[in-house]
Amino acid sequence: MISLSVNVNKIATLRNSRGGALPRVTDAVAACLAAGVQGITVHPRADRRHVTPDDVRDVKRMLERHTPHVEFNIEGDPRPELIALVEEARPDQCTLVPVAPGEITSQAGWQPGPQTAGLADLVSSMKSRGVRVSLFVDPLEPAIRWAAATGAARIELYTEPFARAFEQGIDAARRSFAAYAEAARLAHSLGLGINAGHDLDLDNLTLFRQLPHLDEVSIGHAIVSRAIFTGLDTVVREYLAVLAAA
Repeated sequence: MISLSVNVNKIATLRNSRGGALPRVTDAVAACLAAGVQGITVHPRADRRHVTPDDVRDVKRMLERHTPHVEFNIEGDPRPELIALVEEARPDQCTLVPVAPGEITSQAGWQPGPQTAGLADLVSSMKSRGVRVSLFVDPLEPAIRWAAATGAARIELYTEPFARAFEQGIDAARRSFAAYAEAARLAHSLGLGINAGHDLDLDNLTLFRQLPHLDEVSIGHAIVSRAIFTGLDTVVREYLAVLAAA
């Protein structure tokens, strides 16, 4: 079964636009838990425009009390503050994502090179603390082989290119999907688990859910955008139903 991890960043973005405490990130997490979600994702950025370190601690405490267990995933760039927060919170998974200066959202996955020096040591350190590490990558063979060489347990495939192809029509979508499927098979052969995220939604998931060996999808913006009109509980259940039909 493909797991759904809901990214609650956009709830914090709305709160931060006004100041104060509303809407509460923990209320969003509670709604997701009530709907039966398998995971919660947060991405605390250095500029604190989304969730803050205090939000991370609040979510951690909620999930610790919840039965059955729900996965906690912290994603972000490997800056010292983020690493320290992961060491404190001890999430089930840490997804390491490259961050470009001034970006609004993630733009690409890791590329093997000078910018990735030291990541293997960080992966090893997190593993020693019981944190599963996933590396955000494009569906390209060099990136996937590099991820496996670091000792990471999983990759998260960057799916915005697939989403844009899907918008162009079924032929473009299938061509893009074929490249992702090939990447997934390679990752699986190297012992990597496979996550995916970025611009996946109820429409394009009907194709992407067929990805070989797909373990988990992380979705935030599309869920929160639809939830404004239909309610978070309803939307999470819609996504769970689409994934369950895979």
